Amino acid sequence: MRNRVHILNVPVDNVSLADAQNQIAEWLEAEQHCKIVVTPNTEIIMKAQKDPELLQIIQSADLVVPDGIGLIYASRILHKALQERVTGVDLMHQVLKYCHQHGKSIYIFGGKPGVAEKASENISKSFPNIRIAGTTHGYFDVSEEEGILDQINENSPDVLFVALGAPKQEKWIYKYRKRLQVKVAMGVGGSIDIWAGTAKRAPKIYQDLGLEWFYRLLKEPWRYKRMMALPHFMVKVLFSRKK
Repeated sequence: MRNRVHILNVPVDNVSLADAQNQIAEWLEAEQHCKIVVTPNTEIIMKAQKDPELLQIIQSADLVVPDGIGLIYASRILHKALQERVTGVDLMHQVLKYCHQHGKSIYIFGGKPGVAEKASENISKSFPNIRIAGTTHGYFDVSEEEGILDQINENSPDVLFVALGAPKQEKWIYKYRKRLQVKVAMGVGGSIDIWAGTAKRAPKIYQDLGLEWFYRLLKEPWRYKRMMALPHFMVKVLFSRKK
């Protein structure tokens, strides 16, 4: 039975990075339909409060990891402490490492034109045993979705990384979950840009302190409106505890 912590009615698996990696590794060695991995942060939890479809997607996902220091703090406030923060970029790296060690294949879907290709090149340099099953950028019309789905299925990757930004990527995966011929599908957002070199991750000291959000704010001050989700989130958590 899954050990889950409910934060504002959103279930989050109480797993470590190693736990999450091991679970995905099990799926990659089994014969089954597409397993969905979701990596919500506080902003996504807040969006799920007003988006029933997104809430349902997270509730039905096969693995939900706490990508956001706010979720860790919230779980402690609720006296249901999550083990640790499991970021999407760290989990993606561990999945890539496993795919390299076991000769698995990946497909990257999303990002600006050229980004997925550059990311796949850099991934191949770091993990040469991975088979790149294909790439498709994230700028497409709804009428092109069937073609994209066919292209992914024709190449039968073990892992599908979708970088359309949240919650678009989660909704796309969920929409086609029964037709995707992959073992694992994971929304990875800006992780693709980091692999492509078009974006940089916060220095390790910010990562260790759980302040990557603050580093992004310093670098991209126009994101302040999105960052306001964090204090709103904490206030809602405090009120939910009182209730």
